[in-house]
Amino acid sequence: MKHSTTLLLSALTAVLACASPLRAGVTGTVTLTDRDSGHRLSSMGALAFAPLPQPTEKQQCVFVDPTKTFQSLVGIGGAITDAAAETFFKLPPARRAELLRAYFDPRAGIGYSLVRTNINSCDFSSGSYTYVADGDKDLKTFDIAHDLRYRIPMLREALAAAGRPFPIFVSPWSPPAWMKTNGDMLHGGSLKPEYADAWARYFVKFIDAYQANGVPIWGLTVQNEPMAVQIWESCVYTAAQERDFVKNHLGPVLHAAGLGDKKIIVWDHNRTQMYQRVETILDDPDAAKYVWGVGFHWYVDPCYGNVERVHEAFPATHLMLTEGCNGPFDPKGLDDWKLGETYGTAMIHDFNNGADGWTDWNILLDQHGGPNHVGNFCFAPVHGDTSAGTLHFTNAFYYIGQFSKFIRPGARRIVSSATVDRLLTTAFLNTDGSIAVVVMNPSDQPQPFNLWIHGEAAPVTSPEHSILTVLLRE
Repeated sequence: MKHSTTLLLSALTAVLACASPLRAGVTGTVTLTDRDSGHRLSSMGALAFAPLPQPTEKQQCVFVDPTKTFQSLVGIGGAITDAAAETFFKLPPARRAELLRAYFDPRAGIGYSLVRTNINSCDFSSGSYTYVADGDKDLKTFDIAHDLRYRIPMLREALAAAGRPFPIFVSPWSPPAWMKTNGDMLHGGSLKPEYADAWARYFVKFIDAYQANGVPIWGLTVQNEPMAVQIWESCVYTAAQERDFVKNHLGPVLHAAGLGDKKIIVWDHNRTQMYQRVETILDDPDAAKYVWGVGFHWYVDPCYGNVERVHEAFPATHLMLTEGCNGPFDPKGLDDWKLGETYGTAMIHDFNNGADGWTDWNILLDQHGGPNHVGNFCFAPVHGDTSAGTLHFTNAFYYIGQFSKFIRPGARRIVSSATVDRLLTTAFLNTDGSIAVVVMNPSDQPQPFNLWIHGEAAPVTSPEHSILTVLLRE
């Protein structure tokens, strides 16, 4: 098998000596991550294009058409939770610098350009907490001292490592217990109507406090997983309740506080039920006027088509995967190739169905898949062993990087169409004129194909269980 893989990789990097250029000055380079040869975001060299006016049916192809453009990319990134930040500051300074460079440096790393963080505690916190004293509906005791220890410093370091601002959006898992029908931050419950205005002002307090401490907030989701009753922090809203909270409280309160530019994202739960939620909220113009977009998660059934249904019905509304991860955590599974393939499959489908942002869950967890105060341990793309002071980069990190490193904010999705289902593909036209074409092969066999654009083609072979990005430049 190694001999055949070597031949395939040679074919991947072969340059056709007699090839005429695609256009004057256009070049193509290949970057590869694959299971069997150990390549991880490895540069595989240049491609050259030769005329191929009409491929035959027997020739596997990926057709790219940059003249047809679709949604513009907001960013690709992950979540800096309490768990991520606590693990981060338990690592040696050199490893912390390595992690930030790997995630946020657009040249030396994979160029993350989008981050989520939590309001109040979530399951990936070491314990439950809020920012106010019980019963303080006027929020006079509001204080984010808890977050100043780990989370805000890590967010500031991430911004510095990126070298430029990037969107940060925030999500609550639960209001304070005294605002809820069950008197508990955990186990579901709902927001009491009499505290709806105070809870909306709580968002304002949080945003103002973070921005005063050097962390600009771009947007917010109304509620993490509003249909889930969990053993951790959770709060249930029906679609009508979420609509009315946005329409009558959150939207007006943000505008009155001068924060009307913050992007409000509804739903923030699985693809499965997203259409009903979106229809209920966006068919009400008084609610819809405050809503920037719809967030969704990847748990339960994939239901990729529901993203497309929402995009078809509400084409002006932005779509973003706001959370996804592999789990439950098993240290024996840190190198399971399915970790990365799960990401690659979801990202290609979501982008092709209209998503303009994609946010992984925790960017870093410890060697146990936590910390997590209810034992809900899971995988992250990178795990830090806080005892040994080391980092373990799973293949999921490299799969995400095949997108985030080459598809940059502001890029517009273009057509990328494979002739076989064995090849999954998406493509974007970057603002600098470069074209990033991602091709994933989750099958057990190598897949040769022609990368075809405007009557010219270059031969490429995608090794079994691999993902590659072809970057075309003028």
